[in-house]
Amino acid sequence: MSLRHDQRGAVAAEFAVVVPAVVLVVLLAVGALAAAGRQVRLEQAAAQGARLAARGESDDRVREVAGALADGIRIAVRSDGDFACVDATVPSVAPLPLPPLRATACALAGGL
Repeated sequence: MSLRHDQRGAVAAEFAVVVPAVVLVVLLAVGALAAAGRQVRLEQAAAQGARLAARGESDDRVREVAGALADGIRIAVRSDGDFACVDATVPSVAPLPLPPLRATACALAGGL
């Protein structure tokens, strides 16, 4: 019978080691999905901003529209030859020391 008690203790010890590892993996997966969603919104905001800038909208209007699509976004509008480009940046959402998310979009200036 003493062998049976030893096995129960081993199972409890293994469970205690595995649960934190599983929780960590789940939290990292959720953080990765949140970052991916934020990146998609950032790219959409940059594309919309580039279209507005190409139509001749003011930089303030571009920032206003892009800011409505992604929270905490920083926008830089620039001209690159015949193109109006928007560089967008937002801080990372994960509680890890990760670089900010970035997106750039360009549209032909004077387009409809």
